[in-house]
Amino acid sequence: MESPSNQLAQHFTYALNEPSSTYTYLLADSESAEAVIIDPVLETVERDLMLVNQLGLTLKMAVNTHCHADHITGSGQLKRRVTGLQSAISRLSGASADLLLSEGDTIPFGRHVLTVRETPGHTDGCVTLVLGDQSLAFTGDTLLIRGCGRTDFQQGCAKRLYDSVHKKIFTLPDQCLVYPAHDYKGQTVSTVGEERRFNPRLTKNLEEFIDIMNNLNLQKPAKIDVAVPANLVCGLHEV
Repeated sequence: MESPSNQLAQHFTYALNEPSSTYTYLLADSESAEAVIIDPVLETVERDLMLVNQLGLTLKMAVNTHCHADHITGSGQLKRRVTGLQSAISRLSGASADLLLSEGDTIPFGRHVLTVRETPGHTDGCVTLVLGDQSLAFTGDTLLIRGCGRTDFQQGCAKRLYDSVHKKIFTLPDQCLVYPAHDYKGQTVSTVGEERRFNPRLTKNLEEFIDIMNNLNLQKPAKIDVAVPANLVCGLHEV
């Protein structure tokens, strides 16, 4: 994992899972060493645990921004390895977890807190996690860097995604940093202000956006038939 800037190095690292271009984020309070991991991936559990142990962190929560279709979450395996670790996902996802999240819920770690904003459209259970001071937002697949999540499967709805971004993410401060769950070009971070001005899909009006999303003609995710059933049970094939 790498730190995105010196300013954030005390409490925030990220890493990429190559096959699915998934970003996993690790946030920790530098005083208490309490930590939260966002969108862990099954294949990189060992990597993530090694870093947690190296940094002397206490991992309190494993959060998924939605029920992923392109990889199996590492939440279940992390729970088996870390005493006291809890899992969390949106209550609207239909998935099992220790905590089922709703709009306005908070996830504390030390002096910090993440606040849940429900941002459906890619799936019913998509959430954006916003740091307490609104300096960071983890947008899952709802808002990507110069793009957004697809809406052609798994409860997808282009209108709902458009509304979610404009009402729940674009209302954050311009300088709020945007960290998505994926990027397929190696980009790591944007800002709300940049995406509001330059996102080629979400700067369109609603009708134009729906037309774009209805004509992407993307292939079915290769792992969807395995990933979704596993992710509905926290990445484990038994509840």
